[in-house]
Amino acid sequence: MARSKQDARAVIEKIAAETKVIYQRVQRKQKPHIKLPIRSLSNVRYRPKEGYFRLKGRNKIRTLSVSTVRTFAQTLKMLAMSKDLIGSGRHSTKREAYYQAYNWGDAAFGSQEESDTVMDDAEAMLGVNREQLHFRADEHGGAVAGELIVIDRDRRTKKPIDIDCTKFGSGAYSVPTVVEDLKFKTDATFILAIETKGMFERLVEEDFYDKHHCILISMEGVPSRACRRFIRRLADSKKMPVYVFTDGDPYGYFNIYRTLKVGSGNAAHLNEYFCVPQARFVGVTPDDITRYDLPTHPLKDVDKKRATDAMKNDPFIQHHKPWQLAIEQMLKMGVRVEQQALAKHGLDFVAKTYLPEKLKSPKDFLP
Repeated sequence: MARSKQDARAVIEKIAAETKVIYQRVQRKQKPHIKLPIRSLSNVRYRPKEGYFRLKGRNKIRTLSVSTVRTFAQTLKMLAMSKDLIGSGRHSTKREAYYQAYNWGDAAFGSQEESDTVMDDAEAMLGVNREQLHFRADEHGGAVAGELIVIDRDRRTKKPIDIDCTKFGSGAYSVPTVVEDLKFKTDATFILAIETKGMFERLVEEDFYDKHHCILISMEGVPSRACRRFIRRLADSKKMPVYVFTDGDPYGYFNIYRTLKVGSGNAAHLNEYFCVPQARFVGVTPDDITRYDLPTHPLKDVDKKRATDAMKNDPFIQHHKPWQLAIEQMLKMGVRVEQQALAKHGLDFVAKTYLPEKLKSPKDFLP
């Protein structure tokens, strides 16, 4: 049996097992319940050998009651929808799932946020990801350029097709929402994951991947799950280092880099698959501001809160002294800096000077 069919069957068996227990409790006139892991930073641990946030094991029990009956019904209906999708070999976007639930009468969702939460609960309860449940996001997966051939399959013929990421003219290859069946061919020496589309396009225009034999990936802000999984699968399969280039601010450090490297508290049940433990930070640091005489912007209140919260509550930051020192320096300086600030020294400065200098000094990378 093909691996994808085995995986689909395994997910259906998990759905059947969970719903059978609920059914049996109802038959015995007992209140059914659902056990869900608590998804937050307070319920994760960080161990460098594993390389990502893992759940500590604390759970919450949702018992059927007057106040939970609607959410309980929505969860079961969501599982039923997933089972039907897997059985038919089709996929539904999160938005389509929300609208399909309009047919559920009193169990219909009141908002997309409500639908997404129930979907998150379903994957956490089963210990699988939403892609395995045949749901996918509407988000952009990221853009790729450089020395990489992606081996996909033709949708109609199912035959392998080679997609050369150097041959998109002024454009780039877009990461699909489901990447599990992709394969890769490359002679590149590293992956550079970049926060902004503008900086990605700048490096493409400056022929950075030709000169440095690398693969450029635009994360376009917080990387989507597809983008993170793509980078992880590519890095693992080709044993390649991953360098991450973000702005010098709390959002770039924590929401983007930390999420890519070790995952998040909210998705801790999935971090094993959607994080990139081998990633290293080559983005803009507080030291770079003085070293390169860069223009800055004052830290906003939300930046200060994000930084202080990370110092107090983030297991990854608490483990790494270099990150603590960088955050303390940033707070003392009271400023943040964007990638594009490096254009002060010329449009080609990042490609010809800044990144080459950084890449020559791996001992200076932030962990």
